[in-house]
Amino acid sequence: MSWITCAFCKGKGKDPFDLLSELAACQVCSGTGRVYVGDPTVECAFCKGRGVHPHTRISCTACESKGRVTHKNSDERCPECDGKGHNVSENLPCSNCRGKGFVRKIVVKKNLCKEFC
Repeated sequence: MSWITCAFCKGKGKDPFDLLSELAACQVCSGTGRVYVGDPTVECAFCKGRGVHPHTRISCTACESKGRVTHKNSDERCPECDGKGHNVSENLPCSNCRGKGFVRKIVVKKNLCKEFC
């Protein structure tokens, strides 16, 4: 687990869009400028590491506005969005990978049928 700079407020600890007030704390990091993410991490495919939903001022739902997501070595590129994190026709995170750009690799045991058939 690692502490990283909050992507939403860029480590400043303040609401980056001054929606509540210019003194309001960042709602993602609670004003600390840092967030906790499980190791190993990769840049969020949906928001491209910005922590903000593309073309808006709301937080990224794919990475919870951290800008990075946990990536295990056993994961592979999402076949639905080709690792982009979103469907081209929609401005929403990919429903298959939830905007992360990768999915769990499924391992099939060869002798599975012998056990259950």
